[in-house]
Amino acid sequence: MAAIQDLKTNEIIKKLSEALKDAITIPEWANFVKTGHGKTKRPESKDWYRMRAASILRKVYLNGPIGTSKLKKVYTHKKNRGHKPEKTTLASGKIIRTILQQLEKAGYVLKEEKNVHKGRKISPKGKSLVDKIKK
Repeated sequence: MAAIQDLKTNEIIKKLSEALKDAITIPEWANFVKTGHGKTKRPESKDWYRMRAASILRKVYLNGPIGTSKLKKVYTHKKNRGHKPEKTTLASGKIIRTILQQLEKAGYVLKEEKNVHKGRKISPKGKSLVDKIKK
């Protein structure tokens, strides 16, 4: 069996988003919100919320206990500032927090404190879901 790092990320995220259709409900505000303050428009894909949830589940699987602030850094983007140089801006924490809460409610992630590190880690149910996807 191949490790998750060896497989193509896009394929895993698409398969995970299909598997999460029942567990993740898209909030009403997701149709109007941008993914960060540096963006000028909202995402074009209608299924962007589930894709982000699948991507977050994969990141939690790979990186152990990880919190909202680290995930905000993962999904950074460049802000267009006109003729001035671009700056890197963080992603929206509200989106990441609500996805983590929904994944926790579905039983795919758990809260954990490991010494100084706090955050979410993958649960056995979430680990089995990702392992089924990577086969």
